[in-house]
Amino acid sequence: MSLDQTGAGTHLDPLPDDPKPETPARKKIAWNEVARDIASGGLVRTLLAVLLALIVGALLVVFTNDRVADTLGYLFARPGDFFAAAGKALSDAGNALIRGSIYNYRADDFLTGIRPLTESLRFAGPLIAAGLGIALTFRAGLFNIGGQGQILLAAIFSSFVASQLQLPFPLHLVAAALAGFLGAAIWAGIVGFLKARAGAHEVIVTIMMNYIAVSLITYLMRTPVLHDMSSGSNPTSIPPHSSAVFPLLLGESYNLRWSFVLCLLAVAVYWWLMERSPLGFRLRMVGLNPDAARTAGINVNTTAITAMVLSGLFVGLAGINQAIGRDGNFAPNVDAGIGFEAITVALLGNSRAIGVLFAGLLFGILKAAGPSMQVADVSPEVLGVVQGVIVLFIAAPPLVRAIFRFIPEPRGVGR
Repeated sequence: MSLDQTGAGTHLDPLPDDPKPETPARKKIAWNEVARDIASGGLVRTLLAVLLALIVGALLVVFTNDRVADTLGYLFARPGDFFAAAGKALSDAGNALIRGSIYNYRADDFLTGIRPLTESLRFAGPLIAAGLGIALTFRAGLFNIGGQGQILLAAIFSSFVASQLQLPFPLHLVAAALAGFLGAAIWAGIVGFLKARAGAHEVIVTIMMNYIAVSLITYLMRTPVLHDMSSGSNPTSIPPHSSAVFPLLLGESYNLRWSFVLCLLAVAVYWWLMERSPLGFRLRMVGLNPDAARTAGINVNTTAITAMVLSGLFVGLAGINQAIGRDGNFAPNVDAGIGFEAITVALLGNSRAIGVLFAGLLFGILKAAGPSMQVADVSPEVLGVVQGVIVLFIAAPPLVRAIFRFIPEPRGVGR
């Protein structure tokens, strides 16, 4: 606003027709904002957590190696021997990792060489399925650590139908799979019901349900329900009929079965459910702010039950894979620790479909590489430490930001 020459009145200065030109300084500020947003996101922290875990694993490989340990006695006299032995240990471990999980370049032909990759996929399948189930409850504001029990119940139901009924293929396979889904959903639904109706904490309830499931499957494997009484007293299941077993996916030379394809389909179902469906919106809303969701008319208690049941369905797919993804019988430890490793997979995958997929593949690679790395003088416990360190850094973002100073605080979060 300015005065005219007579001072009689005022008029408004006209606005410029064109905006200010975008100078290099303004462009630099904009790109800095973009870089800040990327660096503050979960993807960068996840990748850096994996990098830190691999560094820790490399250090363990070096300092647990016998040849490296021998050089430590005269390290300062001949440091070159130490670095040579350390480099040899890391090289052997890396080669063993590749040969055991991706491609065995020492094999006679290509088809034999890719067998380690199929083993990685075989291990990854149930981890992906169970990880999706755990991730669903994370996004709904719950903490489901009952994957072990849900896998065991799915195995009980699937094994019973697969061994006790006589049906043609593929009807028998479908019936056994549906039975497994039912068992896991019931077991998880009990937790949701107790959470919603009695206010019981899902962490405590799922821990107790895990203990019950282990005892239950051990008992049933000593009875005619799941055990062939003429085969001895060791608790094992009755082998499933061939009509109730997932067929091999790539032929007799590989152990990968069609159940892995179901695990991939589960990724797509999870993505649609959580990102595109109205039910997924309600689950996410309750997870973000249950009070606001309640105010908006969402039944929080019913949503909690629904989340646990859906989680049980995804985790149950892992149990089905363990029970009828094989030709023989199985023991009470059929869960193979997948229920707890799925928590790591869900955390590493940031509870997103694609993230869980790649996290499951990573842990499948580590599992498949275990035997070959053991031959290369790498302790199998090293891989377990790597997994634990990944969880440590994923669960402690401030620790990662303290190590990598270029990662800023997320917007809206004070120090």
